[in-house]
Amino acid sequence: MNTKYLEIIKAPVITEKSAAMAQKGQYVFKVDPKANKTEIKYAIEKLFNVKVVEISTVNVVPKKRRVGRYSGLTNRSKKAIVKLAEGQTIEIG
Repeated sequence: MNTKYLEIIKAPVITEKSAAMAQKGQYVFKVDPKANKTEIKYAIEKLFNVKVVEISTVNVVPKKRRVGRYSGLTNRSKKAIVKLAEGQTIEIG
């Protein structure tokens, strides 16, 4: 595997909602905030050997968090919702 693709695709998002979306052929991944849709599509196709039909991206806004008297923000991130061609799947987990 090429490390460039692994820098773009950070990790799959595994939640109840993403599991329900996987039944419909849509998968959710955490991706590099600087990556665009074209780079994400190419990385998914090369890493998992599938055909990507559509991509939606969501910029996750940092939230305020406190630990004792110290306050700060969580890291900003980006999620990509990837729709695959009919009949193709990705094994996650």
